[in-house]
Amino acid sequence: MGLTDLWAPLPQAAQTPLSALDLALANALQTRQPSDDERHRWLAALVSHQWSRGHACLALDALRHDAGSLLGWTEAARRVLPHGLHEAVHDLPWCAGPASPLVLSDDGQRLYLRRAWQAEQGIRAAVQARTHARLSLPEGWQDRLDALFPTAPPHTRDGQREACAIAAQHSLCLITGGPGTGKTTTVARLLALLLGLQADLRIALAAPTGKAAARLGESIGAALSTLPDSVRARVPTQAQTLHRLLQVGRDQPLRLSVDVVIVDEASMIDLEMMARLLHAVPPQARLVLLGDRDQLASVEAGAVMAQLCDMPELAACTVRLTHSHRFDPTRGIGQWAQAVNRDGSADALQALWSHTPGIPAPDAPWPDVTRLDTAPDDAQWRRLLHHGWHDWRARMATLDTSHGCDDATALALCRDFSRFGVLCATREGPQGVARLTRRIERLLHMPVADALGWYNGRPVMVTRNDHTLGLMNGDIGLCLPHPDGGWRVAFPDTDGSGQTRVRWLQTARLGQVETVWAMTVHKSQGSEFEQVLLVLPEQISPVLTRELVYTGLTRARERLTLWAPSLAVLQHACQQRVQRSGGLAGHTPPG
Repeated sequence: MGLTDLWAPLPQAAQTPLSALDLALANALQTRQPSDDERHRWLAALVSHQWSRGHACLALDALRHDAGSLLGWTEAARRVLPHGLHEAVHDLPWCAGPASPLVLSDDGQRLYLRRAWQAEQGIRAAVQARTHARLSLPEGWQDRLDALFPTAPPHTRDGQREACAIAAQHSLCLITGGPGTGKTTTVARLLALLLGLQADLRIALAAPTGKAAARLGESIGAALSTLPDSVRARVPTQAQTLHRLLQVGRDQPLRLSVDVVIVDEASMIDLEMMARLLHAVPPQARLVLLGDRDQLASVEAGAVMAQLCDMPELAACTVRLTHSHRFDPTRGIGQWAQAVNRDGSADALQALWSHTPGIPAPDAPWPDVTRLDTAPDDAQWRRLLHHGWHDWRARMATLDTSHGCDDATALALCRDFSRFGVLCATREGPQGVARLTRRIERLLHMPVADALGWYNGRPVMVTRNDHTLGLMNGDIGLCLPHPDGGWRVAFPDTDGSGQTRVRWLQTARLGQVETVWAMTVHKSQGSEFEQVLLVLPEQISPVLTRELVYTGLTRARERLTLWAPSLAVLQHACQQRVQRSGGLAGHTPPG
């Protein structure tokens, strides 16, 4: 085989969604160990393709029976694939040996990149070690538990007491439930229980993003008033990102010196980060994962939280909280969440849509849920924006830019801005983040930006972790005039005592930020808003799923406006489930 043959392009690969990186991997493996069967390069490229789409592996049975759905390809692209592709895995040359770049599962059903296989194996081994770990509790601990849940008999406590008891007795506990079901209230009482039994516990609180970490700390801080005086001062309220907790980037995997680790928004944790977390927490320590398995999975590979919840060996330490103390399931946001997540049928959504009012008249009260089925004109847009950002706009109007903005005003502006969120399913298109950002700037009459794009009131989101500046991906700040002159960006920051202060950073130091009048639903994970405008596109898109709609509408605590230009698109989205291939739960779902 000559050099030309080695580097011959895969036939018709340009007609498929395979990326240059996918093809580069296939060609690199071909150069390393040549194969006469072109199907081998296709398999290598497809494994890389699936990894980039969030799958832990390439599901071979699904590839055989429904490749289009598995890969998310059109029928025209699917027809490019060679026949008998799944059969070629049996003599794939790049799966042999302990350091092979690809790994075939023992049952021959899943093909992995080695990094994904190692992460999955690490998670499985850690789970097995934790299910065999025995944690002892002193006599009388259940009496202490009863004292923390005094208001109702055990069978009517919404599962919180059960969750607390399970977490106290197990090395690993999964607590899943929708917004307002009491996940952080449960862990606050868990910490009170454990601190009452052992005063010198080493406790760590963490979440995947800076925003989620801050909210975890705030939620536990809010629950302190319900805890006994004897332990209240010892319950931590300072959370950190998983990247910081695990010191991601260090050469050797970290082992934490901790007794209890609480991680919120666990559905956002990807495969490799979960493997790192489970390795870092000692088997004799308690690890409690909080999350909503019905939300969107991580942006990176893996739907780990959902798979862990389905693992038979973790059934005894998995609790699902179902009673929402925030939403009434028969009305408003709760009714929409129930219809989308539990039913999702076209008829149910049609009925709910027809009974949801439109944008109210200027002097009329604003309902909990409103809808838009056509593109709002400028007047409607201004009503939406002025209603959502009313307090923020009023405070901005009184700001004296000549004297600069003091810390208290900056914090108040950040708080007021964060009460309203415009969430989009997509970044591009008429209903995407990019176009809506420009429209919102125009409708709010924002000042002309300077040469570098900065202006008074510009909201920005950090798009990459910056440990030097202490900023995490997802942190949001406001560009404001500083008392010392010039523009600076104010970021809210909670210190170790739970107090929120402002951090002023010069605009020149902020390279990885973007204007955030609107954000994608994915970016909103870990955040909550008093009001949300959820924007769906006019056309069916692969990103539109039940999980995306559910995640977007449940970011709202009090009011929701749903802009769905096509009810049919909304109905179709709620019929589509996120299915990610992986082997943790003992099966590989299709598509």
